[in-house]
Amino acid sequence: MKPVVRVCDRPLLLLDENIDTDQIIPARFLRKPRTGGYQHFLLHDARFELDGTPRPDSPIPHDQPARRILLAGRNFGCGSSREGGVYAVVDYGIQVVISTAIADIFRGNAIRNGLLPIVLAQEQFTALVNHARQAPDAELEVDLEAMSLGYPGQPRQTFDIDAGSRHRLLNGLDDIGETLARRSEIDQFASRRRQSLPWIFPRQT
Repeated sequence: MKPVVRVCDRPLLLLDENIDTDQIIPARFLRKPRTGGYQHFLLHDARFELDGTPRPDSPIPHDQPARRILLAGRNFGCGSSREGGVYAVVDYGIQVVISTAIADIFRGNAIRNGLLPIVLAQEQFTALVNHARQAPDAELEVDLEAMSLGYPGQPRQTFDIDAGSRHRLLNGLDDIGETLARRSEIDQFASRRRQSLPWIFPRQT
């Protein structure tokens, strides 16, 4: 999993409220192998016609490079618990999603897949959106180490994130990585158990 430390980019704006996981990735794509990448499925039905041609009113521009920061409407990622929604966002290239409310299950899946979810007060969020609209070429900077974000020349804002999630994202640790980081502790525990309960752990021959 790629670490998230400092991300700078022009933000993508998806400001509709209650964008749920059924919209983020339609159910028919969930059986697709992850190895092929889920980026094409992100908001698929809003981006493409039934025959696969790009829709002119797509919420994601087809003629621009993928953005790494998303400013999303309230209650982003609500609905079903499908982790594929996060896969689609991450595989598209987005590393940070900022909103005034992010669904709890989506947030948990995001942390486990290298996507930084940031929740701001409405006033803070509105200020970011207004600046993004007034200066569309300006890059928003998100610094997870300092837990701050802002545009150049603008007052920086701080955000909160729990220590465990911050550690995971800064170090690029998914569930397996988090477990392997404690390998020595696990080995020590297993050794003590073998010594105290030898009948459960027979000696290998």
